[in-house]
Amino acid sequence: MIECLLLVYNNPLTLDKIKEITGLEKRRSRSIINELISKYEDDDRPFRIYEIAGGYKLGTKPQYSVWVKKILENKKKHQISKAALETLAIIAYNQPVTRLEIEKIRGVSCSGVLFNLLKHKFVKISGRKKAPGNPLLYKVTDFFLMHFGLKKINDLPKLSEIGIK
Repeated sequence: MIECLLLVYNNPLTLDKIKEITGLEKRRSRSIINELISKYEDDDRPFRIYEIAGGYKLGTKPQYSVWVKKILENKKKHQISKAALETLAIIAYNQPVTRLEIEKIRGVSCSGVLFNLLKHKFVKISGRKKAPGNPLLYKVTDFFLMHFGLKKINDLPKLSEIGIK
């Protein structure tokens, strides 16, 4: 249980916080943490528990920093701006949708945002609308689903469920 808390808690986890969450006495929590520290060292795992800022934090050992940096750099590439999130939501709920339809809903131009969403593979061109000018149609990709933890597009909450009419 403490190992799980160390994994998901963003800040150093204090013995007081562990007691507040689990009800375990500080002495017992410290004993469990010491066992975990030994286990991580003995099993030659890539993780270790650091004692920092008055608490404990699960982290990776320094020798794995090269790979950790690579994955974090990749993650940083996929951080999404508010404008991109708005555009993605419009596409996801209205797909396939044209740029002009997106702009009508958002009320602002979205060419640059669409370009970046295409570049980062959150959306793709799914064809052309049979309308004057044959505008491109956009829809979300499997990468979008993966990034937001969805199996399929129907797993998005219904607009009525999130208070939108």
